[in-house]
Amino acid sequence: MSGPSTDGSDSRIDPVTLEVLRNQLESVAEEMGQTLIRGAYSPNIKERRDCSTALFDSTGRLIAQAEHIPVHLGAMPAAVDAVRECDPKPGDVFVLNDPFTGGTHLPDVTMVSPIAPGRDHGGGTDDRNRGNGSGDVADREIVGYAVSRAHHADVGGMAPGSMPAGAREIYQEGLRLPPIRLVEDGAVRDDVRSLVLANVRNPHERRADLRAQQAANERAEARLAALFDEHGRGTVLAGFDAVIDYSRERIEDEIGALPDGTYEAIDVLEGDGVTDEDVEVSVAVTIDGERIAVDFSGTDDQLAGNLNAPLAVAKSAVYFVVRCLTDPEIPPNQGCYDPVSVYAPAGSLLNPDPPAAVVGGNVETSQRVTDVVFTALAGAAPDRVPAQGQGTMNNLTIGARDGSFTYYETIGGGFGARADRDGMDGVQVGMTNTLNTPVESIETEYPLRVERYALRSGSGGAGEYRGGLGLERSVTVETDATVSLLTERRRHAPKGVAGGEDGATGENLLDGERVPAKTTVDVAAGTTVTIRTPGGGGHGDPDDRDPAAIEADRVAGKTTQTE
Repeated sequence: MSGPSTDGSDSRIDPVTLEVLRNQLESVAEEMGQTLIRGAYSPNIKERRDCSTALFDSTGRLIAQAEHIPVHLGAMPAAVDAVRECDPKPGDVFVLNDPFTGGTHLPDVTMVSPIAPGRDHGGGTDDRNRGNGSGDVADREIVGYAVSRAHHADVGGMAPGSMPAGAREIYQEGLRLPPIRLVEDGAVRDDVRSLVLANVRNPHERRADLRAQQAANERAEARLAALFDEHGRGTVLAGFDAVIDYSRERIEDEIGALPDGTYEAIDVLEGDGVTDEDVEVSVAVTIDGERIAVDFSGTDDQLAGNLNAPLAVAKSAVYFVVRCLTDPEIPPNQGCYDPVSVYAPAGSLLNPDPPAAVVGGNVETSQRVTDVVFTALAGAAPDRVPAQGQGTMNNLTIGARDGSFTYYETIGGGFGARADRDGMDGVQVGMTNTLNTPVESIETEYPLRVERYALRSGSGGAGEYRGGLGLERSVTVETDATVSLLTERRRHAPKGVAGGEDGATGENLLDGERVPAKTTVDVAAGTTVTIRTPGGGGHGDPDDRDPAAIEADRVAGKTTQTE
């Protein structure tokens, strides 16, 4: 493979060099993530790892990503595009969270840094000069962008944790930041940082997490400079093109092997926090040769509540499904996105107009988009599509209005059964990939006590292969607080396929009394919040299940709903 570099050289990339560069570029993104996680203060980032990091080229194309949060990563190109419109300079660092200008929802704060190593770092294909990258910053060439995105436990708004169930406009959800320079010419802008910290709860925690993001981005520039030294500037920049071309060719081959046609599906969300009426998500997926076009024209209009999802979030969900149905060994970068187009009408649920509330769109609507696109593509690749998983992130936020603490958690549930194996129990599915917060961390960091954390026996759908089990988590709040719940699949169960039965629906309880799927409520000290998450759907006729598997489930206490 070959490609001209931005400094004028023409570098030939042989297969061995390409593979070496690909792994090294991916390691840059991974090291960014490790730096962010190690440097963060909040349990939401350092324990749950609700963050993502990636490396982009100078034109805004994704080069490499860490294997973090799908809904973050697929939507990141919009953030880079938004920053590139702001005339970035070497030495700048931009911060943003505005869903209508490159963000996803307000708690996801994105930091974008132009990467501009000094010209003494590998000046050309054959230049191996070493240097520290010093020199006039203004003379440096931007060769790429380092991007980190992290879910901050609070960014202001009407409720602690900035995940209010009843928000009707984005102004109620928190501080809204279009792309703005947090660092200019290498120096932190204290006025911008002070403005941000004055509008959030737990400002000391926010300050530390922002520092960790900045450190992650700085790590990317240092590592890329080292690659310039090792391989030469021209070779590395040509490698950007080569890795994208490689992934595009691989994805096109995978798509080309699927049968042409248009595949349609409909699913629903269970109300928007303002009303309980079902909200329809409709998709038509057209496979034409080596390309996929995804059209959401039949989807409902934008809502009064906060389940509206920016188009970047819808795209991210579609990209995730395409990646799931193709070879997982294909390097994830812009080449994977190029053969896929996504359309949603302006003013609709998946492309809302401001000032629509959107905080639930990123976490819940993205899950339903995943489900409905999977369902549609089952017509093209039935053996690759699992039964429906829990289809929700089970968002639980508990915080004090005085800002003394904010706890946020997404709780795992059942994964749908596959055509050849059971679904996984108690895992994150779809558009999230976080860990849980350890019980020890919860009880150390917050005025909370975990009463129960266990699998829900019987919650997986029966089938030749059983759906994964949901979880039950009960937490007692030891001080007056505000509880916010954004959840789904409390009314419509995750569907089984090929004769498999549905998984169990989820349930939310306060002191044993059932509460709505989406609610924000003030509670007194001593209140116990219980979340029972959905199980996954089953795959295949339950009568075909191996008797040994049935016995193993019985012994382990993992029986399905009909066993």
